[in-house]
Amino acid sequence: MLGVTRDRDVVVLELQREERRNALNLELCQEIHAAVDAAVDGGARSIVVTGQGSVFCSGADLGGVYGPEFLEALYGMLHHLTRVPVPIVAAVNGPAIGAGTQLAMACDLRVAAESARFAVPTAKNGMAVDAWTVRTLAQLAGTGPARRLMLAAESLDRDDALACGLADRAGTLDDAIAWAHEIATLAPLSLAHNKLILNGATDAEADESFRAVWASEDVREAALARDEKRAPDFKGQ
Repeated sequence: MLGVTRDRDVVVLELQREERRNALNLELCQEIHAAVDAAVDGGARSIVVTGQGSVFCSGADLGGVYGPEFLEALYGMLHHLTRVPVPIVAAVNGPAIGAGTQLAMACDLRVAAESARFAVPTAKNGMAVDAWTVRTLAQLAGTGPARRLMLAAESLDRDDALACGLADRAGTLDDAIAWAHEIATLAPLSLAHNKLILNGATDAEADESFRAVWASEDVREAALARDEKRAPDFKGQ
């Protein structure tokens, strides 16, 4: 249901429910949550999330059970992705609908293929998304596009998403993995600090993280690398 591969410091998670257009059910949400933790615990410097076949994720599985357990797993997984200290890149290889758009937004960066499309059509199915989804969509895409998606049930194609900021780069899975490898060479503690702030850390959390970065060995390694005219070898310590 979830494919996990590792290429040096990058872990790739592939949703593998192609027969269901990679729709999220309870088990897949739980697998994503656990796989992200395993990647971080295993020392991954960046993570890529993508879908098998021609669809990134068609949303929540309409054939599944919509009860408290599923909603807890879905939103627990989405919010967890925003809190892990490792940057996550979504390789949006096709339509990302409903929970698929939410999954892409929970990642830190989005690389969109030509066939990518984003929509949150709750007004068509009588459902609802949480406040984090609506607010994050407005922050990423802007109020106008967010209103069109949420109040008129419209969608954004790849070019629209790039123009408004919902997608960061045009490209394929290979392009996303290449970007993830570039990110993996950067200072892990600095990246974790920046992600923490971008995703709404409290002042106390931000201050603690700020002090930890400046007290790290990586700060001294960067200074030494500058003196020695070489690329720094960050350890995340």
